[in-house]
Amino acid sequence: MNALRKQLDKIKPAFMPGGRFSALESVFDGLETFLFVPNATSKRRGAHVHDAIDSKRTMSVVIFALLPALLFGMYNVGLQHNIALGQESSFWPTFFYGFLSVLPQIVVSYAVGLGIEFIIAQLKHEEIQEGFLVTGILIPMIIPVETPLWMIAVATAFAVVFAKEVFGGTGYNVFNVALITRAFLFFSYPAAMSGDNVWVRLSSTFGLGGEGKVVDGFTGATPLGQIAGGNVADIHNTLGNPLTDWDAFLGFLPGSVGEVSTLAILIGACILIFTGIASYKIMVSGVVGVIAMASLFNAIGTTPAMQVTALQHLLYGGFAFGIVFMATDPVTATRTETGKWIYGFLIGVMVVFIRVLNAGYAEGMMLAILLMNTFAPLIDYIVVERNVSKRQARLVAKNKN
Repeated sequence: MNALRKQLDKIKPAFMPGGRFSALESVFDGLETFLFVPNATSKRRGAHVHDAIDSKRTMSVVIFALLPALLFGMYNVGLQHNIALGQESSFWPTFFYGFLSVLPQIVVSYAVGLGIEFIIAQLKHEEIQEGFLVTGILIPMIIPVETPLWMIAVATAFAVVFAKEVFGGTGYNVFNVALITRAFLFFSYPAAMSGDNVWVRLSSTFGLGGEGKVVDGFTGATPLGQIAGGNVADIHNTLGNPLTDWDAFLGFLPGSVGEVSTLAILIGACILIFTGIASYKIMVSGVVGVIAMASLFNAIGTTPAMQVTALQHLLYGGFAFGIVFMATDPVTATRTETGKWIYGFLIGVMVVFIRVLNAGYAEGMMLAILLMNTFAPLIDYIVVERNVSKRQARLVAKNKN
């Protein structure tokens, strides 16, 4: 590492103002700060906290926490492909098929998103903002595996420009950028984002995995899609066999790459909570919100969708992934501690509300989080004002005494 540090110090003057490659100063700065913790501080004295954890290190921890869900999701892509075609394969060919299916989506997401941020940083002569390091991997994990690459490119560009950069860049966006990407895809290209044929990849990938006729009884419908269609009593997997809660917990079912395995997501949640990156308050209150709303519907329900249990709402679809990795986004979530409890709880309530009462949108988690992104500042404002009022009341009471 010392040799790399010396080499960077040697070429650094060429990228500084007046240097040969000064136009690429922000690119060099982005590479340098990614490899090494910046040694520049705001002040030697004053009310500033100096810490080795910067936003790049925070993003790196989140990406590390995402790996279990991503890797299992890749394996599940290959597994669902094999099941649909009625073929058997060992672990590594199955995983490799899923890896090659998802990798182009990751490449396109990063190439478009980072490319736009690099260009904007160069035009504004600012440091490259690193928020897209996480967004770039979230996008392929929350969309169907059959989403065309050009759609991902268009949606990513739209989200980065209109949901992030126009607000001022990283740290200023009101809405979660990855969810805006998915929302753009959902409302612009609904046929590519819903239905039974977008969650299981049937075509060969770079000549691997084979390509043939699907076996009898195949269905690519997700559990939530089946529930929206009225099939609640007998939710089944890819081949029409009954789907158990254990299968749903492990992740052996059709769905978005990162959202299928609740177990893998829980591993990521433990990493985020242990490192202090994400708030457990939002996660826990979100689960409580789901249980409360699902129990209410179970008690008064007159339709099959109202009889879906709280456990099924927790295991099916993108709730677990959303509440762990996107609802806890420190930029778009609430900042106050009390506000986090309220924010998470309302997300849990809204996701069940949308799933049960809106048959046209079976998932619900995307809209629930985006809706609460809108109200997060208001929640914080109310919490702060309430605290101020309570302190003023105590001060008045103290002065009277």
